[in-house]
Amino acid sequence: MIFKTTNIKGLVEIFPRILEDERGIFFETFQQKLFLENGVPSEFVQDNQSFSRKGVLRGLHFQKKPYEQGKLVRVITGKVLDIAVDIREDSSTFGRYVGVILDSRLNNMLYVPEGFAHGFVALEDSIFSYKCTNFYNKAAESGIIWNDKQLNIDWGISNPVVSEKDQALPLLREVVIA
Repeated sequence: MIFKTTNIKGLVEIFPRILEDERGIFFETFQQKLFLENGVPSEFVQDNQSFSRKGVLRGLHFQKKPYEQGKLVRVITGKVLDIAVDIREDSSTFGRYVGVILDSRLNNMLYVPEGFAHGFVALEDSIFSYKCTNFYNKAAESGIIWNDKQLNIDWGISNPVVSEKDQALPLLREVVIA
């Protein structure tokens, strides 16, 4: 696997080694030793999967302390623009985001550590999968509105399909992180 750091500390894009022959392909999506050697946590306690039609935007979601979740995200089929926003109040990159195209043809992944709001927009019909470092806790559930002008995220599409719940999320400046 190739582990590629981003311009925000802790966010790591991961490219698996793909073995291909006349039968198809094979690759590892997780290997504890390699993850640890590259500074990526390797204890995941919950796996989640969703299907989103092209144009659906989900996010920006996070869980409040002490129930924060790190996530290892990838698409099984399709393509998404994945967004991670640094909401670590003591971080020099607080409020900045990284966008990565996750593509089932590349099989690339993104590790999003604790302290980030996360979301994605489906550029194609997509099955999205993620491993979490902590269990879902409804009481800790929070988020930031996807079109917060302070964040100025370029989602790459106009008029995304966004749930009522996500449309009602607060602005970054209104969110209490701690």
